[in-house]
Amino acid sequence: MNKAFNLENIRKDFPILDQEINGSPLAYFDNAASTQKPKAVIDAIKNYYEQDHSNVHRGVHTLSVRATELYEESRTKIAKFINANTSNEVVFTRGTTESINVLASTLSGLIKQGDEILISTMEHHSNIVPWQELCIRTGAILKIIPINKLGELQLDSLEKLLGKKTKIISVTHISNTLGTINPIKKIIELAHLYNAYVVIDGAQAIAHTPIDVQDLDCDFYTFSGHKLYGPTGIGVLYGKENLLNKLPPYQFGGEMILKVTFENTSYNSLPYKFEAGTPNIAGSIGLAAAIDYLNSLPLNLCHQYEMEIHDYALDQLKSFSNIRLIGESHKKSPIISFIANDIHPHDVGTILNQKGVAVRTGHHCTMPLMEFFNISGTIRASFSFYNTKNEVKQLIGGLGIAFKMLS
Repeated sequence: MNKAFNLENIRKDFPILDQEINGSPLAYFDNAASTQKPKAVIDAIKNYYEQDHSNVHRGVHTLSVRATELYEESRTKIAKFINANTSNEVVFTRGTTESINVLASTLSGLIKQGDEILISTMEHHSNIVPWQELCIRTGAILKIIPINKLGELQLDSLEKLLGKKTKIISVTHISNTLGTINPIKKIIELAHLYNAYVVIDGAQAIAHTPIDVQDLDCDFYTFSGHKLYGPTGIGVLYGKENLLNKLPPYQFGGEMILKVTFENTSYNSLPYKFEAGTPNIAGSIGLAAAIDYLNSLPLNLCHQYEMEIHDYALDQLKSFSNIRLIGESHKKSPIISFIANDIHPHDVGTILNQKGVAVRTGHHCTMPLMEFFNISGTIRASFSFYNTKNEVKQLIGGLGIAFKMLS
């Protein structure tokens, strides 16, 4: 039986949405920064701390056993959600940023002077700086895949950049600023012709499109729990098992060891050799609860509805003559970035907040992208399946007031 999409019921699942900001209903359009949490996630974390909390692994008492079971069940659910071949390929981190940093550190032994690492113009700082630092340490060369004015990667330029010296390509699946959906499967195919490793920043994609890491054939895929309706402070590094086995540990301490003597140390098997210290147990349980919640929904209809809201908002925004859209890719996710002539985005965001509308303003941790478009920042509205057309009308009304006040 097909599941039906019921917006009213979905909104009831998110307690935070039922409130007023400055006397107006909250219209939350900052989902690209962080999604809100359903009650099922909040309850799972609460129940863990009230009933099952203990440190995981090795404990023989009941609480430790229960906590360990919940923690490892979370890993299994996540592996299934992204279609990993085995749960050993799922490493828990603090988020996408740490996942990419883990790779930039552990892949360094495979990089030598003169090797090349490719990233794109639209990358988040978290997918720029770690690779810059790796190049500084090793003498490798960072090369940039260009984009066009629509905010789309230029694949012909990528093909020209690829060569025998290409060792790593790290690109975002979906741009957090532009909403551009990149052709990562094609990029992966091209990279593998040169035996380059491919790292995918999936922070934005994980909540808006099905992810099948085996079908993509990516070497590594990274994402954050808090952008997938889960808690903050928990993230995932997926890697092919044979590749993760080749990489050295990132941190050292408890849990990631097999045996320690004063003479030498041997390390644990996957995925534990990358998880030093007490993990974010509650975070992993909360993320698993978010996945359970999402699996209870008709996700294909949720994703379809998000784009309906996006398209409706885009159509409404076109009623303003002073707006310039930033990012008009033919393949988009539910993100709209725009500027309004010479009005500063922060000023617009401040007035919108007075009307209960939450948007993100600034450079969105993509300063090189802002430089490409010759702007300092944008106003970004990003949508989820719990947003409504009435909230979009609230946004449009707030923009009208803001433009009148600031022009």
